[in-house]
Amino acid sequence: MTDLLRFATAGSVDDGKSTLIGRLLYDAKAVLADQLEHVEDVSARRGNDGLDLALLTDGLRAEREQGITIDVAYRYFATAKRRFIIADTPGHAQYTRNMVTGASTADLAMILIDVRHGMTEQSRRHATIAHLLGIHHVAVAVNKMDLVDYSEEAFDGVVREFLDFSTRLGIEDVTFIPISALKGDNVVELSANTPWYKGDALLGYLETVPTAVPPTQQPARLPVQLVIRPGTEGRAIDRRYAGRLEAGVLRVGEEILVLPSGERARIRRIEGPDGELEEASAGLSLAVCLDSELDVARGHMITHVDDAPEPRRELEATVCWLGDRQATAGDRYVLKHTTRTVRARLDAIPERLDVVSLEHAPTDHLALNEIGRVRLRLGEPVMVDPYQQVRATGGFILIDEATNDTVGAGMVAG
Repeated sequence: MTDLLRFATAGSVDDGKSTLIGRLLYDAKAVLADQLEHVEDVSARRGNDGLDLALLTDGLRAEREQGITIDVAYRYFATAKRRFIIADTPGHAQYTRNMVTGASTADLAMILIDVRHGMTEQSRRHATIAHLLGIHHVAVAVNKMDLVDYSEEAFDGVVREFLDFSTRLGIEDVTFIPISALKGDNVVELSANTPWYKGDALLGYLETVPTAVPPTQQPARLPVQLVIRPGTEGRAIDRRYAGRLEAGVLRVGEEILVLPSGERARIRRIEGPDGELEEASAGLSLAVCLDSELDVARGHMITHVDDAPEPRRELEATVCWLGDRQATAGDRYVLKHTTRTVRARLDAIPERLDVVSLEHAPTDHLALNEIGRVRLRLGEPVMVDPYQQVRATGGFILIDEATNDTVGAGMVAG
């Protein structure tokens, strides 16, 4: 089976992001016949000269009425070399929270920049968020090259500007591709209009860029979602502890640690969706039986003995604020981390990050779409890893207990 690349797209309004994704889908022949007929019909009714490929991604009625992308849209396509999931995130500053959602599981961020305008405030915002979310690969698609006569000098100007910012930010892997989403230059096939460009077309780059460190190479992390008890005549030792293996590998016979209790046992049996397994890898939903009777409940975590996280009741983290009501020190929330839910107090908000200037400013609150460093005190311990090491166990959300709204998305500091 071909491997999977998840990538998030971001760009300022009118940079042509939806057109680019539509062009990728269309030229890669990943558009269904009925979708194409609908786009042809809408394009004709609007009097467009040719297909409006943006319609392939702007699927919401409100988007079409307003002519803007206002939510995260996920699209799937595949080539002979790789499968792809695209998170098409909105371009407006007020939808920063949507970009955080869309990019949180991405291996790569594709940032679209209009060659005529260069980097905008939103370009800087998107690059900063990608870096904060631990995305190691950034592709900068310098769009609308046809409007500057495919000028190498204009392209190089954008490259210099972005590199100046990304170097200060700490992004290590940046690839620049000159494109015209409207005309198709360098999107799927290399264009004769840019003979000075020696890199891959965008699709070729996407097919070969390395993905993140495979979760199987990370330490084993199995948050327990459900305890399956045997029938009335069954033995307690036959209990199965079910959940999704978020990272690492578990094998029959291995010694494991159950957190937060710290009890040890060995894996007696692993049950997967299709039967018993000798070994299970990250991403699989499974159930394990142990060789000892332990006190294991939902929200506990099964790990290896030698690389277990330390249960913590105090956290320092970067939080993107998603709530309409601002956060202030002393506020209380519910923190959800993997399958574990605990009460949390926002002890302090030492600083807020300006995602455009990269300056850190002292503050005592966070408003909607703002990002800042916080300190949390928890009612019970959680088993976390630094977000940059294991995303699945380094992230959490904060919930307003009164409204049940998700108000914050957090990344545990190293």
